Amino acid sequence: MKSKFIKKLLSSVLALTIVASMAACGSSTESADSTAAVSSSVAEESKPAEPVTLKIFSTSPDRATGVGKLEDDIAAKYKAENPNVTIEFEALQDEPYKQKFKAYTASNSLPDIFMVWGQSAFFGPVMKGGYAAELNTADYADYKFVNGTLDGYSQDGKLYGLPRNLDTMLLLYNKAMFDDNGLKVPTTYAELLEVSKAFRAKGIAPLAMTGKDKWPLGILYQDLVLKLSGNQKLIYDAMDGKTTFAAEADLLKAAQMVQEMADAKVFQDAFTASDYGAANNLFAQEKAAMYYMGSWTMNMAGDTNFSEHFRQNVGATYFPVIDGGKGTAGDALAWCGAGYAVSEKSANKAEAIKLLNYMMKPENSAKLSWETGAQVPAQDYSAFMTGKENQLQTQITALIASAKTTSALSCWYDNSTPAMKTDGENLSQKLAAKQLTPEQFLAECDKAATAARGK
Repeated sequence: MKSKFIKKLLSSVLALTIVASMAACGSSTESADSTAAVSSSVAEESKPAEPVTLKIFSTSPDRATGVGKLEDDIAAKYKAENPNVTIEFEALQDEPYKQKFKAYTASNSLPDIFMVWGQSAFFGPVMKGGYAAELNTADYADYKFVNGTLDGYSQDGKLYGLPRNLDTMLLLYNKAMFDDNGLKVPTTYAELLEVSKAFRAKGIAPLAMTGKDKWPLGILYQDLVLKLSGNQKLIYDAMDGKTTFAAEADLLKAAQMVQEMADAKVFQDAFTASDYGAANNLFAQEKAAMYYMGSWTMNMAGDTNFSEHFRQNVGATYFPVIDGGKGTAGDALAWCGAGYAVSEKSANKAEAIKLLNYMMKPENSAKLSWETGAQVPAQDYSAFMTGKENQLQTQITALIASAKTTSALSCWYDNSTPAMKTDGENLSQKLAAKQLTPEQFLAECDKAATAARGK
């Protein structure tokens, strides 16, 4: 940048010199003024840029692998190109992040860049409340975002955030644990119960579940509804008041099956007290044969913190179909996942937007996400495929490509109010913990949905 300016400046000086030599009537005072102006311009250009500190609030506390390392690597590249900029990260796991996020919004002091989920229940109030800075849609014309992925980050025709990844819910499994025990990865719900019984008999936790965080239980309930009904809209229709939870047999049956899985000890012991990290480690340490989690776990196959044996044997499929159900293996819960926004109150908003745009350039976010296996990008990543992808990258890409229908939202309450999201998560946990009967669960869901529609 500076070399171009200097070349331009030298050309200007040369032109001025020629003009001055041709204009015999020019005074020495005018010549001195011109020289002073040029000197001033050179000094201004060579003046170091003012130091800037930008803070990024992230949901990736592991900075050695996955998205956390991806964020650090891109930040390092940016700082190398912009030495006046210091980038600081604050990173918390999902649930602690949400609590700290509430505190930041309450004091209207969000960090310069912050992670958001592109769903009405989370980002809707943030956009409506004026906490996120508006972005220029035209800036992203060549960023190759997948069609529809910007929708959850837009309101009233204005863009307030950028999506980072595409997500789909999976049943992860350890192939070696199945082979060693003479079992097959389940393709039906009945087979899931059978293999769980067999693993339990051998003292092995069948399926790691993040029960303390609640939201995976809500997604599991929706997965069961989908596999029973074959209808992606059914649960959303109940939310919207087009039907009710209590009136639909498939919604009742799915609630009963959640409790059936708990009774059959499909989940690890004390699963309602197990957070994301605990469940993740239970599976990665090969103490659980399966794990119900999303495609953001793709980096497991390349994470050297885990054993080579585990990395070679981790695989993924969709949740099994249900005998007699109308749903197919291609009916998937898939949606646009997390992304980033810039604080409207940032003291360095222009620089923060510049950094965000740099982070999300395809050659940064999409390319590095895919090459490291950190996540499935929300941008076209076909140009960055190398043919050396690990088995999870290959399987998850094939699963996404095979999906016949997708949910578009991560959970049935995510396109509602923040209160409904909280209610939905709490009710899902209470159902799995058998603190509510299936009938009580449906009644409470109807009550919460009715209240949400009234707001």
